[in-house]
Amino acid sequence: MRVIILGLGVQGRKRLEIAGDECVAVVDPFNEEAPFKHVSDVPLTDYDAALVCTPDEAKIELLRYLLGNKKHVLVEKPLLTADPAQLQELNNLAETGGVTCYTAYNHRFEPHFAAMQRVIEEGRLGKLYTLRMFYGNGTARLVRDSAWRDQGAGVLPDLGSHLLDTLLFWTGKPQGDFRIYQADCFENRAPDFCAFGMQAGGLAIHLEMTLLSWRNHFYADILAEKGSAHIQSLCKWGPSTFTLRDRKLPSGRPDEQTTTLVQPDPTWALEYAHFKKLCESGEGNIINDMWINEVLARLSRELTEDGSK
Repeated sequence: MRVIILGLGVQGRKRLEIAGDECVAVVDPFNEEAPFKHVSDVPLTDYDAALVCTPDEAKIELLRYLLGNKKHVLVEKPLLTADPAQLQELNNLAETGGVTCYTAYNHRFEPHFAAMQRVIEEGRLGKLYTLRMFYGNGTARLVRDSAWRDQGAGVLPDLGSHLLDTLLFWTGKPQGDFRIYQADCFENRAPDFCAFGMQAGGLAIHLEMTLLSWRNHFYADILAEKGSAHIQSLCKWGPSTFTLRDRKLPSGRPDEQTTTLVQPDPTWALEYAHFKKLCESGEGNIINDMWINEVLARLSRELTEDGSK
């Protein structure tokens, strides 16, 4: 497959490394290394798909152009808009053109994330009681110094979108409304810490994210009827562990299995291979974006109207 990369920043360089010789052009109006300054400068006959790694405000118009010209698209998360009808428009363009519109949530390809999904799907945990996730990095200063990132709801759409997509991956769409428990602007103009959650039937969900975790970290804890499951860290920040505990009745120390991985981040290559496979059928995931956009838009409005909690 012949691809072009739009945006030669951090994400764009990662995509370029993985795409290798399949990348036929790079577009970036601000980076002198990019030979093309606008996507329309690249002949449509030269490529089959685009990897869109641009700032958020540029995404919708670029996707409209690409999908309208029947090009497959991988776009970096989050795919958000103040007008939900725009996402439906993009979905319609993709379906009409028979092409894929795929928003990249590479954490789905973490080995332990896949293991968690299998454990839940197979029913090994039984009824889920509580699900808690934390995602933290130490990028507060980088975000504050960015020309476009330190604004709006801050860390909420940036890292919260990952957690919402992971929730979809593991449990499907929850029924109910999220509410913000706490949001703070400790160092930045926009929130650099946020926690929100909900009660979804019998499942209590708590999601927490921050730009103030000086050692990057992720964890997930699920407590359930038949035991519990726990993830500590991602491969790129390893070591990364997955622990599955089988409950002892009536009580007692559970039997425990732990898998620890020390390896480079495998998710970028796995996701790119997944994207190319999707392009064969034109399948995409924009329906997920519609829900994530709806949740984050409502929570962002709550932050804007009420200020930090």
